[in-house]
Amino acid sequence: MKGIDRVKHFIDEKGINAEIVVLDSSTKTSKLAAEALGCTVAQIAKSIVFKGSRPIVVVISGDKKVDLNTLSNIVNERVEMADPEYIQANTGYVIGGVPPFPHNPQVKIYLDVSLFRWSEVWAAAGEPNAVMKIKVSDLQSTICAEIINVSKH
Repeated sequence: MKGIDRVKHFIDEKGINAEIVVLDSSTKTSKLAAEALGCTVAQIAKSIVFKGSRPIVVVISGDKKVDLNTLSNIVNERVEMADPEYIQANTGYVIGGVPPFPHNPQVKIYLDVSLFRWSEVWAAAGEPNAVMKIKVSDLQSTICAEIINVSKH
C-alpha cells in the first residue's frame, strides 16, 4: 500500500479530522511546504527520523531543529540522524513524506513542545507532495506520544 493510502486508511479508520492535500510541487522540505500552502514554516510539523536501538520519529515545528544531545539524554542512548534507506526500511515512507502516523509498533514517536504554539499544523501525509492539516490536539490524542522539548533554532 502506498504511503498516502496508509495515511488515508488510518485517518478513516480512526475517525480523525484531517484534510489531506496533494500538491503539484514537492513538500519535501518545510520551506517548500510552507510556500506551497501559504503558511509559515513554523506551522509545518516535520517528522524527523533518528536511528537508535529502534527507529525514533520526532515531530517538531518546521522552524526548529532537534538537539541531538537532548534527544539522546531523553531516550537514554546515543541517537543519530537516519539516512534515506534506513527511513524507508523502518517506516515504510520515503524521506520528505514521513507522516506522524501510522507507524509500525517498533517506531517510537515523540511530539516536540514547539508544535503546541499552534492549534493546527500541516504534516506530511505519506508522500513528498502530500500534506495533511490537523489539529495539534488531534495529533496528540491520535499518537499518544510523549511530549518532549528537544527544539533549538
